[in-house]
Amino acid sequence: MSGTVLSRRVVRPVRHEQAGGWLAWLVSALRAMETRRSLAQMDDRMLKDIGLTRSEALEEAGRAPWDLGPASPHAPWVMR
Repeated sequence: MSGTVLSRRVVRPVRHEQAGGWLAWLVSALRAMETRRSLAQMDDRMLKDIGLTRSEALEEAGRAPWDLGPASPHAPWVMR
C-alpha cells in the first residue's frame, strides 16, 4: 500500500511574524473599506473641508479593499 508521508520539512507551522504580516494586511484592508465607506457618505460641505470633490471621493470609495496604495500620483490627497 502506498501513501504520502509529509515530513517536518514539508509541513511547517506558520511562524508568528508570517501570520502578523497577513494579519496587518487584513486589518489595513478592513480599515480601508471602513474609511472609503465613510468617505462615500460625506456631504459636499464635509468633502470641501478635506479638499475633495464628490467625484474624487466616489473614485476613492470605489477602489477594491486590497488596493491600498495611492490611487494616482496626481490625486490631491497624496503627500508629495
